[in-house]
Amino acid sequence: MSDATKPSFLRRAGRWVISTTLTLSVVAAAGAAVFFGANTLAERAEAIEPPVEADLTKVSVSPIRIESRYTVPRRFVGQVESGANVALSFELGGRLTDLLVEEGDSVTKGQEIARLDTALLEAERTRLGASRSATASQLDFAESRVVRAEALREEGFASQEALDQARSTRDELRNRIAEIDAALTSVRINIDKSVLYAPFDGQVGAQSVDGGETLAAGQAVLTLLETGTPEVRVGLPLSLSPDILKDAQVDVGGTVYPARLRHLRPDIDPVTRTRTALFEIEATSAPIFGQTATLMLQTEKAIEGAWVPLDALREGSGSVWTVLVVEDGVVRNAAVEVLHAEETRVYVQGTFEDGTPLIDTGAHRVVPGQAVQVLDAEG
Repeated sequence: MSDATKPSFLRRAGRWVISTTLTLSVVAAAGAAVFFGANTLAERAEAIEPPVEADLTKVSVSPIRIESRYTVPRRFVGQVESGANVALSFELGGRLTDLLVEEGDSVTKGQEIARLDTALLEAERTRLGASRSATASQLDFAESRVVRAEALREEGFASQEALDQARSTRDELRNRIAEIDAALTSVRINIDKSVLYAPFDGQVGAQSVDGGETLAAGQAVLTLLETGTPEVRVGLPLSLSPDILKDAQVDVGGTVYPARLRHLRPDIDPVTRTRTALFEIEATSAPIFGQTATLMLQTEKAIEGAWVPLDALREGSGSVWTVLVVEDGVVRNAAVEVLHAEETRVYVQGTFEDGTPLIDTGAHRVVPGQAVQVLDAEG
């Protein structure tokens, strides 16, 4: 080694010794700091009290009960009608003298509603009565003539022709009286038909006349609505079995009435393609005719499943509904298929057994896999 390179080598060696010494010093200082810091942290950790174990979440459960069938309520909109809706009129023409009711009045069967002028009929009856009296007098005389003719014929003082003539006159007068009696009966019937009576208990609807008009035969006077037993007309689908119509209810304006099937028409409505059914409802106060009514029926479905609260449903992955059940104190998912939904509950089939505890309320507070405490009946 030359004299020129010796100072360079010594300088490099000196720098390496100094660098190594400093590095070892820093590492030693860091190790000491870590050692003393760990001891300090350990002492502080030992001085802190361990945390108290958190209580398990309490959940309310109810056992799932498997049923063999469920009932589906069905509703059909109809209309309230009167049992009978009749436009009353006179069979005869004439001048209307009395209109004894007004729109909205209640009437009973046989009550007088209106009258026609019967002056001409009364005059005709008087004329016929007088004619009958005169004919009856003539008949009395003819009877006596027949008796005398028969006596004279037996004594040989009268011919057979005279006797036959007397008998013919008597028979003609008898037939004339019978004709007059028939005419009197016709007049009496026409007088009776000049009074309009209520054919049933009901209430007066639309009134077509005011009184004093001259009416033609058959011209409507007013409409009478039967109020005894209101009816509900409903169009039903052809697929509906008539057997379920026996126990029906009808909702009219928020009031539910028992309904009895009166008629089920055999034809199909060409517009709605439904079959018309008429139900009688027993109401203490008759509903308003024309009011909307809802027929309520119950249809049974023989499918096994269980009712669960609507709040218990949770939407799972892949559009699958689930409910939360408790197995061995742990929350589990149970997939379900919704068969029927009502306002507060649903009928489902699922991966559960009869009696499985279902979290019926507060399912949003727990997640699958979480350990929970089941509340007993007393909470």
